[in-house]
Amino acid sequence: MLFRRSCTYNVEQSTRHYAKSSVTLCNLGVGATFGESILHDLPRDSTVVTKTTCELLRVEQQDFRLIWEKNKELMNDIITNCKIKNGFGPGVQPAAATSPTKRPLSPDHPNPALPITETPSPAMNRMGWALRTLLVVDNSSCLKDRKVSGKLIRKCAPGTELVDWLVNLAPIVHTRAQAAGMWQALLEEGVLTHVNKEQPFKDKCFLYRFRLDEEGGAPAAGIPQAEDLSAANEHIREALSALFQRGPDATLRMILRKPSHERTPEELELVFEELVHIAALSHLSTSIKRELSSIIVFEAHAQAGTILFNQGDEGRSWYILLKGSVDVVIHGKGTVATLKTGDDFGKLALINDAPRAATIVLKENNCHLLRVDKEHFNRILRDVEANTLRLQEHGKDVLVLERVAKQRGQHSAFKYTVMSGTPAKMLEHLLETRLGQSVSGMDPFLDDFLLTHIVFMPVVQLVDELANYFHCDAHEEAQTPEDREYIINFKKRVIQFMQKWVMAVRHAAFEEPSVCDFIEDLAAEVEADPDLNEETSIIHNVLTQMARYQEDRNQNAGQKWKLPTNGQPICLFSGNATPSKTVIRPDDDIIFRVYCADHTYCTLRFPMHTTAELIKACAADKLQLNRGPDDLCLVEVKSNGERSVFKDNDVSIPTGLTLNGRLFVSVKDHLDALTQLPEQECPTEGVDIDLEILSTKELAYHITIFEWDLFWAVHEYELLYHTFGRHHFGKITANLDVFLRRFNEVQYWIVTELVSTQSLSKRVGLVRKFIKLAAYCKEYQNLNAFFAIVMGLSNMAVTRLHQTWEKIPSKFRKIFQEFEALIDPSRNHRAYRVFVGKLQPPLIPFMPLLLKDMTFAHEGNKTSLDGLVNFEKMHMMAQTMRTIRFCRSRSLGLEPPSPKSEGEVRSYISSFRVIDNQRVLTAMSQKVEPTRKLN
Repeated sequence: MLFRRSCTYNVEQSTRHYAKSSVTLCNLGVGATFGESILHDLPRDSTVVTKTTCELLRVEQQDFRLIWEKNKELMNDIITNCKIKNGFGPGVQPAAATSPTKRPLSPDHPNPALPITETPSPAMNRMGWALRTLLVVDNSSCLKDRKVSGKLIRKCAPGTELVDWLVNLAPIVHTRAQAAGMWQALLEEGVLTHVNKEQPFKDKCFLYRFRLDEEGGAPAAGIPQAEDLSAANEHIREALSALFQRGPDATLRMILRKPSHERTPEELELVFEELVHIAALSHLSTSIKRELSSIIVFEAHAQAGTILFNQGDEGRSWYILLKGSVDVVIHGKGTVATLKTGDDFGKLALINDAPRAATIVLKENNCHLLRVDKEHFNRILRDVEANTLRLQEHGKDVLVLERVAKQRGQHSAFKYTVMSGTPAKMLEHLLETRLGQSVSGMDPFLDDFLLTHIVFMPVVQLVDELANYFHCDAHEEAQTPEDREYIINFKKRVIQFMQKWVMAVRHAAFEEPSVCDFIEDLAAEVEADPDLNEETSIIHNVLTQMARYQEDRNQNAGQKWKLPTNGQPICLFSGNATPSKTVIRPDDDIIFRVYCADHTYCTLRFPMHTTAELIKACAADKLQLNRGPDDLCLVEVKSNGERSVFKDNDVSIPTGLTLNGRLFVSVKDHLDALTQLPEQECPTEGVDIDLEILSTKELAYHITIFEWDLFWAVHEYELLYHTFGRHHFGKITANLDVFLRRFNEVQYWIVTELVSTQSLSKRVGLVRKFIKLAAYCKEYQNLNAFFAIVMGLSNMAVTRLHQTWEKIPSKFRKIFQEFEALIDPSRNHRAYRVFVGKLQPPLIPFMPLLLKDMTFAHEGNKTSLDGLVNFEKMHMMAQTMRTIRFCRSRSLGLEPPSPKSEGEVRSYISSFRVIDNQRVLTAMSQKVEPTRKLN
């Protein structure tokens, strides 16, 4: 039973004659449950009496048993929690509630050999049983009785042999490190242990055994029967990918529980990469994060209600929540806040050397935290300040440098890195110390500056500063030889800077007329000054690049695009297929429609860089909306009816629309009157073709070629424009918009095709084809399409097609599970980052994750600190932008498959039939496979 409305019951225990002898055990209120004994056909052990008028929800015994069988683990947790709330939980004293237990003080060195949970989870217990069963049955396996220090240890095995066995067992395990991580995942939950409980799992000769084989192990630890072997094999096939997925996190937790001096350089780098993506640490410099990676500690707490520390305690540690939640409790006020995953607490008491301002109580079981102890925290701050060099002018900081810590096995030509500074001073530092030296490769600071200067130093300002440095001798009449040498060296550095600039950002360097004028000025100076003869080849190379840019620009002048009215992607107005690697430029024209509330429309033609303000004014005039510009706004109405208002100074509006989105002009007060067009709920137009006749590999090949051209057209600067806002720069992000739209198009194409297919057998064939398509895209290193396909197959409208998935062969289901593990977003897409980190170019990355990294760096760090540019933030953003450069550092040269219908395939993949309204897709899914009803 479940109480539905305000009511109270007495639960009483009585003898045979209730009225004469009864004891009230507890009072139940709204939300309480009772009567679970029907599950086991037990007699009622208490009497329930109403105290007030009550309303209840009742579940019959047959239905309750059916729900229980399908959701045993969940239902068991619910019933246990309800019993505890009612006062009948294990260990609960009816007389008085027990207070939360205060945990012991954090150990300085947590033992990585011990479990982090009190008892293993059912999933890990089952996995351990299955692996042990296979090991015991395998006569040649490593699991044997051995004597250790004169004592017989039952069924134990060396770590090296366990790793060998698992690598041979599982095709998905490619390295010994992966196998060791999987065994560590079992060890940290207590399923596997070191025989003396002194070591975490290591790929060495240390001996380990299963929990079942320890002294006092369960009777199930005997010789497995035939049915056990069959069940173990079946479970391994289905669940091994989940263990594989847990391995990297288990390895990281093991490292974080090791003492600092035992962490290897490779392990420190792994921890550092994890810390970079923790929001609570985003404001800290790279050097501080590197210091933290050696001393930060992992803690796990099994029981909710545990007190981490009390109000008034000495502040000893700073905490970051990795998993779970905690309550913040203040005397006299109770719980004032609940902190969740990603939040941090306890730092204020360390900084101010003050007592704890609140009590922290764990709200959930199995909370995971990172801990930084006070002595380490203070030492790091002291060390960072000692390694910081501040340059001042007129009593104010103008440049902050930090000594570069020597990394083992690495050598840096520069002793200091720039942390912050004024734009002019950073440029001066670059010209004086970072150019004119024989250093191989691109200096990281110079590259960061060239990729991000548009954020803090516009191109016009940069050119003016460079011109001042180059013409620094213009007002000097008499020059000593030393002065002349200094001036010539500075001129050479400016020329080298221009060369590096063009190399770093390519055609974007020439888009400002002032840059082209300055380059021509430099060329004339070099020709006229014999002291600059050595720089002639450099400036000629820059002039050649500029001439190519101008020639290409002239050839594509007057390029005209259109946004089709049927929901198709942007294309050239000529009607021909878009030429490969065609870049959308700011002054290209685009033709598009703007609607008003009654669905009448006008057709406009504007350059890409036209602002929303001008578009709305022109559309309002054509549609005869007699309102002032301040009363109007430009709005996108999406296929699901959502509305998104554009800022007046926003640009590249038509390319920024979502799939099936439409542009409206509206009075600001009448936005609620805007409704989507009827055709927005229908599929976008595309080539009608039978997918079954197309070669899957050929399909993947042409998708990759098509998307490589879209990716090639995206400039790194567009990531900055997208992150900070196009309106701040007045620059378009049209090429990035088109590439991002393509991701959504592929994702929803998968869903649309499946829910539009009425035949069950054809749907099964399509699912298999799409899984193979994802595999080929992964093989071609088109990870953007790979993600889109897998996410399409994971869409709610597809996953609910149970009849379809039941008929998918287990081989394909297993492959799909591996794909889902690769796109798993947990731990900031750790699985994907590890995978992509091993690839070589060319590759097409998962662009939404790169944009997420940019947003993380932007929102977690201020652009300006005390009036200085926060160059640490610029470095973080440049790192992401360099990823794009790396992915395209080699040209794409795929071997084309045997063409069967090349023309048809290319036409088909350029514009899919797509519905992006989730409500419509779910309704179509329910139509092809209605929801099953319980008997």
